[in-house]
Amino acid sequence: MYAVQAPPLAGIQHVGLTVCNVETSEAWYGRVLGLRRLFVEPHPGGSGGYAVVLGAQGVGINVGLDHHPANQGESFDPTRTGLDHVCFQVDSHAVLQEWTEHLDREGVSHSGITPVDIAGMHFGVVNFCDPDGVALELIAIS
Repeated sequence: MYAVQAPPLAGIQHVGLTVCNVETSEAWYGRVLGLRRLFVEPHPGGSGGYAVVLGAQGVGINVGLDHHPANQGESFDPTRTGLDHVCFQVDSHAVLQEWTEHLDREGVSHSGITPVDIAGMHFGVVNFCDPDGVALELIAIS
């Protein structure tokens, strides 16, 4: 399809999410997803912005909660150019069910498990949002 061979990638290390209130989001991501602060990283160029980077044992991707001084507090909109959603994989349908129960206990509104069959692949997904409305998804591939 492409004429040029790109060098290999090793994976996705982190995703950065701009949030309205880093402290509120950090508490939510800790309570709901079990992510913990790894470090704080100032944005380059002296803008006054920074990211609180969160991670968890066994999770192959970190989440940066980014503060930008110019942020005007707009809610997330997946239909605008940029991020549509972030999807975390779980090991099985049973674990996906555990997640729906956990989200219920934490008072997080979610879609419930939606079965999906595409091109011979079978999986279940659960959709929900963080405090800023950033679309999040859990997926179990059968």
